[in-house]
Amino acid sequence: MELKDIKAVYFVGAGGIGMSAIARYFMRKGLVVAGYDKTPSALTRQLEKEGMIIHYEENAAEIPHACRDRHSCLVVYTPAVPADHQELQFFRANGFEIEKRAQVLGILTRTHKGLCVAGTHGKTTTSAMCAHIMHQSHVDCNAFLGGISKNYGTNYILSDSSDYVVIEADEFDRSFHWLRPWMSVITATDPDHLDIYGTKEAYLESFRHYTEFIQPGGALIIHTDLEMRANVKPDVKTYTYSRDKGDFHATNIRIENGEITFDLVSPVEAVPNVRLGQPVPINIENSVAAMAMAQLNGCTPEELRFGMETYHGVDRRFDFKVRNDRHVLLSDYAHHPQEILQSARSLKELYRGRKITAIFQPHLYTRTRDFCADFADALSHFDEVILTEIYPAREQPIPGVTSQIIFDRLAPGVEKSMVQRADVLDLVKQRDFDVLIILGAGDLDNDVPQMARIIEAKK
Repeated sequence: MELKDIKAVYFVGAGGIGMSAIARYFMRKGLVVAGYDKTPSALTRQLEKEGMIIHYEENAAEIPHACRDRHSCLVVYTPAVPADHQELQFFRANGFEIEKRAQVLGILTRTHKGLCVAGTHGKTTTSAMCAHIMHQSHVDCNAFLGGISKNYGTNYILSDSSDYVVIEADEFDRSFHWLRPWMSVITATDPDHLDIYGTKEAYLESFRHYTEFIQPGGALIIHTDLEMRANVKPDVKTYTYSRDKGDFHATNIRIENGEITFDLVSPVEAVPNVRLGQPVPINIENSVAAMAMAQLNGCTPEELRFGMETYHGVDRRFDFKVRNDRHVLLSDYAHHPQEILQSARSLKELYRGRKITAIFQPHLYTRTRDFCADFADALSHFDEVILTEIYPAREQPIPGVTSQIIFDRLAPGVEKSMVQRADVLDLVKQRDFDVLIILGAGDLDNDVPQMARIIEAKK
């Protein structure tokens, strides 16, 4: 189905962060957009306010009339929905074109110039940075992000004039193989999702295969420290980047008085005095990648500087909730050992001499099983670690796999304890934390606003 033939779009699983971005794209294009989700949420209620028709009962009879013509309605589904879902069965039985979210993003990269950011970690922040730089520049862009941009209050940016689309390229379930990037950044390839890939080698091969899809005339911007080998087409340029080496890197880094400033070294044009609007040390490296892609697509040094200075971050990505003389509270989606390690190092650099406590909710039994030693090593960089039980998400329990296998491996000298997820708020009330970070991709972040109110009241 070509984009020009689509008159209506139906989402089976409408409330996910990624699905909602595509729904908003089609709504802005003036199409009928409807869908099903299992439970109402703040996001689904907002989508309804914006014009999407959503119901919460699994019932094919609830599908609107406009979404019943297989010649003009595209069906988008999330793999989280079971194969025997009533509405999916209806669409399959009646010959509808049914696509995963990643396949729809792939269609968009065939009709726009796709600027894609892939990697085990850093991709949400880097793609949000790149989208903000380009959107406020003379180049402009569309964007589909994996988190809520604080600059725009959404995970989606639409342009009426730009041919560029910034996309977060997700390696889960090999989704990024549907994309056809014009240019791509690869931030990291530390093995993850081994329940899908099985081995580290298969994970790295998946990224190598992804680089084959970069379009002729485009470019790959790859971190200097990756183990994988790219396999780009002959007329695709390859650039390297990192914090302190590569074709693009930072130099003359100044971290003082809560601010971070540096000069960008670039094969296109050097950019002095870049000031980070979200002054977090890990964002030096993320911003180098974002500016590299934006600069290669026409953004000027002045636009790069302005974009980085006015970038406000992404919800749950090193997201400060309280920052005063006595207390610091932040939330971070970090759920892979390398992400946690980067968070710990950034906090140690920002808050030298202060006690830093992490409350970590492990995400998935398989990830906990596969990386328990790496999680313990990363968490041991904090002064104190508090573990909750594992957030299962899509998985069933695995015998012998609990948070205890991380707890037992934490380094000697690290203060450590376990707490039930339900008791975390009470713990925050009882304790007077100095710097507290809430880590993980589970549901603990839902309590962070209340934690912020509790901590602010302790002034």
